[in-house]
Amino acid sequence: MGRRKSTTAPAPVNTGSEIVPVGRGGFFGHLVGHVVGKALPYASPWIAAGTLPPLAGWATNTMWGDAPLSAGLASAALAVGGAGLTAVTWKATPAASKFGQFRRAQATASVAAGMGWLTCAVAAGPFGSPMLDAWLIGGGLFAASWNMRQLLRNGASGDVAAEENGGLGALAAAIGWEKLTVKDAKGSGKGTVKAGVEVGPGGTIEAVQGTTAKVAAALHVPPSGVIVTPDPDDAARGTLSLRVADLLKDGVDFAMPTALGLLPTDDIPLGLYADGEVWVLNPFSADILQHVLVMGMTGAGKSEFLRALVAHLATRRKMTTFLVDLAKGRQTVGHIADGIDWLIQDKKEAKRLLRALPAAIKARGDVLASEGLDQWTPQSSLNAVMVWLEEAADLADFDELDEIARKARSVGIWLGISLQRATWTNMSTDVRANLGGAVCFGVNEASDAGFCLPDSVTDAGAVPAWQAERPGYAFATGMGIPQNRWTTEVRSGLTEREELAALVAAGASVRDPLDEVTANALGQAYAQRAHRGTNRLTPGVPAAPVAPLPAPPAHPAGSAPGPDHSVYDQEADDMAGIEEAAALELQDAYDEIMGAIPADPEPDADYASLRLEDDVPELDADADMEFEARRDVTPEEARHILLVELDGWVQQGRLEFEPADLIPATTAADRKRPWMQGELKKLVEAGLIQRDAHGSYSILHSPLQPA
Repeated sequence: MGRRKSTTAPAPVNTGSEIVPVGRGGFFGHLVGHVVGKALPYASPWIAAGTLPPLAGWATNTMWGDAPLSAGLASAALAVGGAGLTAVTWKATPAASKFGQFRRAQATASVAAGMGWLTCAVAAGPFGSPMLDAWLIGGGLFAASWNMRQLLRNGASGDVAAEENGGLGALAAAIGWEKLTVKDAKGSGKGTVKAGVEVGPGGTIEAVQGTTAKVAAALHVPPSGVIVTPDPDDAARGTLSLRVADLLKDGVDFAMPTALGLLPTDDIPLGLYADGEVWVLNPFSADILQHVLVMGMTGAGKSEFLRALVAHLATRRKMTTFLVDLAKGRQTVGHIADGIDWLIQDKKEAKRLLRALPAAIKARGDVLASEGLDQWTPQSSLNAVMVWLEEAADLADFDELDEIARKARSVGIWLGISLQRATWTNMSTDVRANLGGAVCFGVNEASDAGFCLPDSVTDAGAVPAWQAERPGYAFATGMGIPQNRWTTEVRSGLTEREELAALVAAGASVRDPLDEVTANALGQAYAQRAHRGTNRLTPGVPAAPVAPLPAPPAHPAGSAPGPDHSVYDQEADDMAGIEEAAALELQDAYDEIMGAIPADPEPDADYASLRLEDDVPELDADADMEFEARRDVTPEEARHILLVELDGWVQQGRLEFEPADLIPATTAADRKRPWMQGELKKLVEAGLIQRDAHGSYSILHSPLQPA
């Protein structure tokens, strides 16, 4: 075995402050390699100018230069071909920026000069004068010009950066974005592209937002497919979002709940965003419960959205739904009516609900205060409540709606209002200001979207001005939706009647009945409601757990059913029966007025048959007339007469009255109008009745029956 050679660490070569790399060839070799590496990219124009012209000129002159005829024909052919090649170069070279325009001019001039020299070299030869001189001088100048272009490109021009990041800089010349820099363009792979934008001195993001229509036209995408949102931390920057493909056009399946018995604070999946992400609402877990305004044309998808929302809430614990729809009622939600605790289709009953809500809000507030809660949470003994009003402007005055919207938020009552156009004639600005959430489906005009969506959303270009041509598409804000998602299109899931009916039936075993505090506060209006939904205490409802949820329909990838326009056509207002309802209301008013006229106290008297135009007969002064002594009615008896009258109305289902309706009872009690007004005031203070607008009253509880 040989002896191992001893090794020692090499002595350092570079002992100075600057490190000079040393390898094979030493310092000089490294320096030469470095220079060659840097210069080689700039040598290609010189190599091309030094080799291509003489070789091509020698070849063409050798082939056709000997005979005058062939030289002339070849020169003509090269001239025509050179002109065509020059035109192609001009057309094919991009010139969206100033640097691009220079590049196109340089490339075109290089091709034209080269083809012109080659055409002349066919007859004159490449090495004779003046062809040799033109080659040496012209070739050197063109090679140097291309080196200058390379130096400018390597200098990282802002125009080039804008072009290289996705090609979005090419739009600048066409749409007036000369002072805008578009950078960091990235595709999501789901039909959307996002890029950062920055305006130069004198420009604003608001001005860029005003050009979204031009960008959409230039890119051949829908107007709502271009969104520009400002950066809240930098007024000169923003984000450009482009929707270049519609992934939702084939329809979106209804998203089934993940389980039965979820809480109101769990996410509610209702559809998909344009980029394929799930669209969820979560109003009850937000920092502030935000009421919602839903707006859109007939057939735009409001009813489909409502059905999906009600079906999800019908499978949850500690959740109660009230729904008012005077126009369509059961046509829209009849198959899922069991999941709605109070479905109202009568205008009088709807007004009872709205008049009873303030008392319920106060009672719920007292309970939450006693539980130490500033707002409703699942830890409360109360249910969360959704009150949904279709065409709410026809149900109550603005002041009444404003009071409900302001006070209901903190006590766990979520108010939803659906309208076709939320103009100031249909809804006051005060009411709209208290509706923090919005879902805006297709509208007739772009300006209509401003009645529903925040200005920051419409200014960014998120305007659903597609009327009813894209049913189910919308923009949604608030209700737990991240703010950066407000400008992204959504599409609600398409539902099937049998599927929703089975889902609501399965959820009956976990649905809680309305809590006693709210039920008692709503009084007789709730106790005598025409429709009663089912819950876990309803006889015949099986105890949980129940059968598994119905599975959603299976569809191969990309073959989901297209939008069922017949479903959305149910949005059309059903005006049948309006005249009959008006006639019934007139008859009721007539009966109430005639009932207020006291009956004849002496129908058998001698003068009972007299008419106003008859003469009064003379009475015999000597006739004996006896009068029964009238017994005084005690205060307790008088009050009991009044209460019996009110209790009788409650038993008959009549919960509204006016003071004039109590004239017969007041007369029977041997009292006058001031006494009646005083008794009504006492009943209001006791919480048995409620004074409504214009002097009318609503009965909350029977005065003779325990609450």
